[in-house]
Amino acid sequence: MLYISKHISIPLTEIELKFIRSQGPGGQNINKVSSSVHLRFNINDSSLPSQYQKRLLNLKDQRITKDGIIVIKSQQHRSQIKNKQAALKRLQALIRSVLSVPKKRRPSLPTKTSRLKRLNRKIKRGQLKLLRRKVIE
Repeated sequence: MLYISKHISIPLTEIELKFIRSQGPGGQNINKVSSSVHLRFNINDSSLPSQYQKRLLNLKDQRITKDGIIVIKSQQHRSQIKNKQAALKRLQALIRSVLSVPKKRRPSLPTKTSRLKRLNRKIKRGQLKLLRRKVIE
C-alpha cells in the first residue's frame, strides 16, 4: 500500500513498475543491471476518490498524459530499490499536492491613508506642472 494520507491509500496493484537499464555513465553496472524505474499510474482506473481524480486530471503537469496516466521515471540512484522508492515518493507528492484545496483569493482594497497619499501626490504633481506653464502677460 502507498499511503497518501490517513484516509487515502493506493494498493500497489494499481501501480505498474517497469525496470529498464539506466542512461548515462556508470560503466559495467549500467550494462548489466536494470536499475532505472518507469512508474505508470492510471488515474481513471484508480481507487482514488473522484474529486481527487478530477483535480489530478486538471493539473498541468508534463508527467500526466492526455489519457490520464501518470508516468514517472527515476534513475538517480544505482540501486533498483532506491529508484523504486524515489518514484513512489514522487507519485505520493504529486497526489498530495491535489489533496488540499487552495483558498480563493479575495482582492484586498487599498487603505484610507494610502488613497489619501495617492491623491496628495497627484495634486502636488499637478501643481508642479502648473508652474512649468508659460507665463501669460
